[in-house]
Order: sequence, then structure tokens, then C-alpha cells
Amino acid sequence: MTRRGWRPGVVAGVAVLAAICASGPAAPVMIRTASDLGPLPADRYDYTPQDYQQEQRASALLARQCMGRHGHADFPLDPRYPSDPMIVTAVSTDYGILDLATARRWGYGWDPAKPTGMQPKGRRMTNAEYADLPVCNAEANQRLMHGINLKRDWLYATTRAAEVDKTVQRDPRLRAAWDEWSQCVADQGFTRYRDPVAAYTDDAWQRGSDGNTRHTQRERATAIADVICKRRHHTAELWHSVKAREQAADIARHHDRYTAALQALHTYRANIAEVLREFD
Repeated sequence: MTRRGWRPGVVAGVAVLAAICASGPAAPVMIRTASDLGPLPADRYDYTPQDYQQEQRASALLARQCMGRHGHADFPLDPRYPSDPMIVTAVSTDYGILDLATARRWGYGWDPAKPTGMQPKGRRMTNAEYADLPVCNAEANQRLMHGINLKRDWLYATTRAAEVDKTVQRDPRLRAAWDEWSQCVADQGFTRYRDPVAAYTDDAWQRGSDGNTRHTQRERATAIADVICKRRHHTAELWHSVKAREQAADIARHHDRYTAALQALHTYRANIAEVLREFD
């Protein structure tokens, strides 16, 4: 995600397609992740990974302070739960798999030796601490969201994303691109999926509770064909361009709501910065 404005996102999407048309198949653009496609118009209205990291630290500092008032003077900043919970990873992707090296090695999954999330580094909290923590977490959240209308303004772009995506999926150019990609995959002897996300989420890959797949030979071969066909037909680039156009149109139609949401995001960042200064 990015904090840049939406107009560069639209220009970037058009520029990518123009470069592809000019260069032809001899000079493909190497797209390995969704971020390689450039920013989208709605990105600036959403929080970033950096926002999330700072929010986690600010929230932990506030919670520890609150826990101290509840008699837990040595409560850690990054505690583990009294018992380890089951971890379920939600697998999400904008355009399906894009990286050929990943497809060859892991299919639609990933290296199981690499953790998919940060594990707590602090000591395990006691049952008494665990009982008081929800109150302190709620207090921390209230402080960080002070001055924000959560029902009306918070992450408005996220609430619009489902409707925008429905419009994107109805786009005739995109549907034609999906058909072209699907035929390409089928021509290599694999399932004719309706779109790349259907290939990524196929139940045949038998994802476990952590969201990872079994990396079977069939899965990896399908993923390789998937990526090759995307590159051959520039599926992700066109998809990104259509999404950029529809997001820009939605922002124009609901300008006041998006503007209010952006102000809420600025308030949220200011609240976090204030808390971090207090504990610096």
C-alpha cells in the first residue's frame, strides 16, 4: 500500500499497458508481486504495514500501563497466551500467484520453514493477567481511535472494496482476459479455472489450518502454468488497470466520504504518534 494520491496510480496502470503493447512479447515485464504493478487509487485511504507496526507498539505500551494499574506490574510488552492458540492463516491474494520461482518450489503455498507471522517474544502471561487483558486492550483501542467515527469514516475504502470488485469482475475486457488465461492453462493439460483466484484457492491443494498447501507435483505444475499464462497474456497488468479505473471512479462518486476517511486515517496516525512520544 502507499500514501501517494490516486491519479499516479491510474497513470501507472495505463503506462504499464502501454509499455507492454510497445515492447511486445520479446520484452516481458517481470511481475512477481502485486506491488510490482504499482499503486492503486484506494491505497492512500488505507493503513499501511508501517501503520500496523506502530499501532501494535503503541497499543502494547498502553496495555502494559493499564495492566500495571490492575496490579500486574511486570506485564510484558509482547506476551504469549497462557496456552498456545490454534493459528489459522487467512490466505489472500489480489491476482493469484505471480512469482514463477515460488510456483516451481511451493506451488500455491510457501516455505513451511518460514513463519507467516510474528510470534510473541515475551513470557507467557498468567491466567490472572489474561483475565484483565481484554479491558486494557479495549482502553488502548479507545485511546488510539479517539476522535474517529468508526461507523462512518474508519477505513471507508475497505467497506467499498467488495462493491468495487464486483464492478471490476463484470468488466468485459477483464473477463476476456480471464478466458484467455484459462484457455492457456487448459491447453497445458490443467483444469480450466474461471479466473486465477479460483486456481489459487482450489480445494485440491488441501490447505492446512495454517493456510499452507501440500506442494504436490500436480499443484506445482498447475501453478507454473498459471504464472506462465499470466505473463504470456499480461493478465495481472490488465486486471490491475481495470481495478485502478474502477477505484478512481468510485472515489470520484463518493468524494466526501473518502475525504472524511482520509482525515480519520490522519487522526489515527496522530494518535499513535502522540502515544509513542509519551513513552519515548
